[in-house]
Amino acid sequence: MSGAPLRAEAYLAPETLAQLSSFELRARMVVEGISSGMHSSPKQGMAVEFAEHRPYTPGESLRHLDWKMFGRSDKLYIKRYQQETSLDVVLLVDSSNSMRFSTLETKSGWGGTDAGRQTNQWTKFDCAAAITVALAHLCLQQRDRVGLQIFSDDTKAVVRRSGSRGQWKSMVQALATVPVKGVANLSRAMDQLIASLGQRCLIFVLSDFLYPLNTIYDSVAKLKFKGHDLVFARILDHAELQFKLEGLRRFEDLEGAEDIEVEADNIRETYLQALKQHDNELEKLTRSFAFDMCRIDSHDSVGPPISTLLSRRETLNKHRRSH
Repeated sequence: MSGAPLRAEAYLAPETLAQLSSFELRARMVVEGISSGMHSSPKQGMAVEFAEHRPYTPGESLRHLDWKMFGRSDKLYIKRYQQETSLDVVLLVDSSNSMRFSTLETKSGWGGTDAGRQTNQWTKFDCAAAITVALAHLCLQQRDRVGLQIFSDDTKAVVRRSGSRGQWKSMVQALATVPVKGVANLSRAMDQLIASLGQRCLIFVLSDFLYPLNTIYDSVAKLKFKGHDLVFARILDHAELQFKLEGLRRFEDLEGAEDIEVEADNIRETYLQALKQHDNELEKLTRSFAFDMCRIDSHDSVGPPISTLLSRRETLNKHRRSH
């Protein structure tokens, strides 16, 4: 960090905060817990939010009888409530070599990451860091617990789940300083995460997913079996998405394979088809387990795609609550 003190506020753009401020981060599953957050618990108790009536059973305490309902219907009903609980969120961020790729200069005022400082570019990892910081801020504003796990070939940094005041700066510090290198092993990272989870969580994976997806199927299945919710945020550079290169080009594999030199025009169609097929496979994987996915162009502002995701989840939860 060149000896300069970390300015955590430089990692959260005001426009991103404004774009996300109206949303709540809801898990698809009904969360468990007893903390004072914003999310419904399956444990019925006499707590904050009214849920429903049920018929009175002779011998029960009269303390929670709804006398207004009795006056209207001449029948005895008990009020039932849902406890309000906090949601546990974990942000799983890919810091492998391919996340160093960029064709965009670093953004003005951005606090910086290891990848960005090494390249003087706005890398895919910088984009992932910006999204992570924004989501963490949203979680903490909702009094939820949030944690961070950064991985490549193995777990490189962990900030354990917490809703404390200093949690956000701890996460920013990890994102700002972790080395971005190595070959991604998401399966190992998810298995390590699963082993550390004591209750159901909402998990975000921020990655370019440029690896065989069959290697992560079993780990995704474990998350589903254990009742967790999962969102894949696929981050690609604009040049990777469009592939508008021309002429003889040298392509460097950032994760270990040999470099190749080839006419870009000759491989454009094949590349774009392979990218689309890979993307379709990722979407099929998420849908098969009823999980979520969003796509992000690292050249764009991070607010709109995350807002779209949160809006979709909010609509889904309202639909479920109405049925």
